[in-house]
Amino acid sequence: MPTANGEPFLEALWDSRTLACVVLVAEAIAAALSLSPGTQIGWISFGITSFMTQWTALLTLAGLYIFRHHLRQARPVTIAKFTLALLLIAAALVLFVAMAVVGGGWSMGTRNWLELLLRTEGIALTVGLLGMWAFHTHWRARQYAIRAKQFELEALRARIQPHFLFNTLNTGAALVRLNPARAECLLMDLAELFRATLAGPEHILLSKELDIAKHYLDIEQLRFGERLSIVWKVPDATPPVTVPSLSIQPLVENAIRHGVELRPGASQIVVEVRQTSDTIVVEVSSPLPPDKTTARTGHQVGLAAVRARLHDLDSRMGLQTMTQGDQFLAALHAPLAEIPSR
Repeated sequence: MPTANGEPFLEALWDSRTLACVVLVAEAIAAALSLSPGTQIGWISFGITSFMTQWTALLTLAGLYIFRHHLRQARPVTIAKFTLALLLIAAALVLFVAMAVVGGGWSMGTRNWLELLLRTEGIALTVGLLGMWAFHTHWRARQYAIRAKQFELEALRARIQPHFLFNTLNTGAALVRLNPARAECLLMDLAELFRATLAGPEHILLSKELDIAKHYLDIEQLRFGERLSIVWKVPDATPPVTVPSLSIQPLVENAIRHGVELRPGASQIVVEVRQTSDTIVVEVSSPLPPDKTTARTGHQVGLAAVRARLHDLDSRMGLQTMTQGDQFLAALHAPLAEIPSR
């Protein structure tokens, strides 16, 4: 089972296509149960079965939505167990309501009631396990597709985006005579960025990753001049948290390419590191372009690759993205506890 983190697995359940699929699958299950041998075939039987399957599915989704904030940091096995428990509770609750609506159900003996309840729970458990297996298979296929895009992205990064390299070299050439000291700083930043991109380890400390992002932003600040201001809200001592290499740099690159470059005036990027009792959060906020129709597409591939790499390192890690007013926020969160061995 996939994990829950910012966008991913749980957020996909509230998508309109997912809800439509749940309704259709529940209706198909109702039809199959109504047509099974030994069942009285008729619209009334189908209607009751449809009522039970639809409300069981929707109540389960509603329970997951209510507890979504608690489940975002949970392990995949915990989410699976919680979902099955919700499904069984919803099935029992809907059964009681259905018997009350139909009438006459309360006259059944205790043994018949228990048998009906066990049959209902057995069907719910079987359908739930099959559904989780199908969802797991679909999610893994999606993860493999994301990783394939990630490998393409890493291949491109190994060559460095030509426009970024050309812009940097042009800026350096212009500074050689005007300000040799700044030109030297720019080339040093570029060298550090190349070193991290081409030969860096797969996993590094958060402090090192922040340094890489700083080198990148220092280069871009020289290029944009007064159009770009950068605010760093980073504590003096960063906890020794391990993150995937080049997991924060894509966030600031996204802020440049899809925010600063598309704005004619001054822009500000804020990089903030916050710490709670058990989590550290790195948030990058940047302005949205004034005309949303000019916003570039395609950067979600890079963000999805970051999410996949975070999950591969530790299922408790995640990346959340959201829009607040005219700001785009990307927040990477990681646990302070030691990463469990795989």
